[in-house]
Amino acid sequence: MPEIAILCLAAIAILMVKHTVADFFLQTPFQYCNKGTYGHPGGFVHAGIHVAMTPLAYLALAPASLLLALWIALGEFVVHYHVDWAKEQFGRRTKATPQTASYWHALGLDQLAHGLTYVGIVAVLVWAMN
Repeated sequence: MPEIAILCLAAIAILMVKHTVADFFLQTPFQYCNKGTYGHPGGFVHAGIHVAMTPLAYLALAPASLLLALWIALGEFVVHYHVDWAKEQFGRRTKATPQTASYWHALGLDQLAHGLTYVGIVAVLVWAMN
């Protein structure tokens, strides 16, 4: 397997572990109870934790410049914040609970969107290496 493929897989694995830690271990009630209120600091804190941990992926694929790293951080913050906000809005409007299918559909789509964001981050990092 080419070295770049191994590095990409490593970066995606790091981002997935980072996501699990930030979403399921570091997320507090202040964050998850307020992500559905647009502009609430709880949602900003949550997205900020994700952005602060993303540079761990640079252990495998370093950005070409600090400017690129800042653009990646901004992009991830905006996407993460709005994906979470949209999931919360959907959940409120459909009265989703863990006992309803809509809750699990929304959670699955939320996690898929975050995962695809990480594929995008790795693609940008690889593009910048060339």
